[in-house]
Amino acid sequence: MSALWIAHVTVTDAEAYGKYAELAGPAIAKHGGKFIARAGRYVQLEGKERPRNVVARFPSVEAAVECYNSPEYQQALDHARGASERELLVVEITE
Repeated sequence: MSALWIAHVTVTDAEAYGKYAELAGPAIAKHGGKFIARAGRYVQLEGKERPRNVVARFPSVEAAVECYNSPEYQQALDHARGASERELLVVEITE
């Protein structure tokens, strides 16, 4: 079953986070991820508000986790650490 990678982000250093985004996109695509929402309009109904919200669809939970643990994504993530506050989760789609 396919899965969604959902990130809620507050960027604290736009320059460093820009480097993360530049590297993360190709790493996500390499593992079969396709962006379906990226920093678009949103309405916060509950919980902590994060102004940047990203959703990518992966072929499976395993593919999304493999992407996260890949050297390419970890290299990108090095730029996000200290440049953002974020939550990231992967959830299986039960269609």
